[in-house]
Amino acid sequence: MKILAVDDDPFILELLTEIIGHVGDHTLQTAVSGPEALEMLHEQRDFDCVMLDYQMPEMNGVEVCRALRLINGYAQTPVMMLTAMSEKRYIDSAFLAGATDYLTKPFDISELRVRLNLIESLVQARRDNGTKLEPTPSGHRASVGATPMSIDKPFEIRDIEGIVDVVALENYVSKLSRARLFGSSVFAISIRRIEQLFLQTSVFDFQCMIVDVAEALSDTLASQTFVAAYAGSGSFVCVVEGARMTDYEAFTDRLNLSIQRLEMHCSNGAPLNVRVSTGQSSRIMWQSGASALDLLSRAVNSAEQEARRVEAQLDDFWFSGATA
Repeated sequence: MKILAVDDDPFILELLTEIIGHVGDHTLQTAVSGPEALEMLHEQRDFDCVMLDYQMPEMNGVEVCRALRLINGYAQTPVMMLTAMSEKRYIDSAFLAGATDYLTKPFDISELRVRLNLIESLVQARRDNGTKLEPTPSGHRASVGATPMSIDKPFEIRDIEGIVDVVALENYVSKLSRARLFGSSVFAISIRRIEQLFLQTSVFDFQCMIVDVAEALSDTLASQTFVAAYAGSGSFVCVVEGARMTDYEAFTDRLNLSIQRLEMHCSNGAPLNVRVSTGQSSRIMWQSGASALDLLSRAVNSAEQEARRVEAQLDDFWFSGATA
């Protein structure tokens, strides 16, 4: 990979120059400030990964991350924050600005190698799939691949507050767990009868529907500190700070009301009856055998089970009414 490292500390840049050459087949260029980095990104459109320090003069790492996401060709480029800032508020702001991963100084060389290998795999997968971001009618952006879309495949949604891609969310939850930053809850919401909706819509209409649900989810969680991602199969995984949101039934009602107000339709004018269910929540804790992926997977399974339960209950209700 071709990597750009940005840090105002010459020692860190020198250290990275030495390390990067030994952890994989990578080339490294460096910048000592945010403005210099952005100038290089405008001039060179072939960087595969950007590594950013958080605290820098002129522009901090979060500001640089937001700015580079607007540069043509860098909307999906993996960004790794490499910083001494370990508090949760810094981690939150980095991922919400578009960071893909977050590594705290002093970092372990073997861990850096692992994180770069994962990023390299992500870059290659996006190349193979021909993935790019396209605008939707609502003004947001969603990733579109060259291969046919499947119902269970997640795609990236941009420009909605609190919504990140699923790889970033996995890294975010993993970071909170490894750093023992307890106190956040993980839960998921799932669109009911998603298979039926998938079959009755075009790929474009299906993606627009998912983006609209993401917008409704963001609006409903606006009073909370949260990070969420689309996980595929009509499900969104959410990480909410603290235990302040305890009434998930009331939350689901508010979310469904927000979705209803959007009055979703297909391109041909046919209405879309979209409703969601919420699964059980789990607290992020550090414990052996419970990885970040386990938490996210359990949350999605719980939401999908609840969606099926609610629909089966409704089917039983209407069937009983018809035969009474």
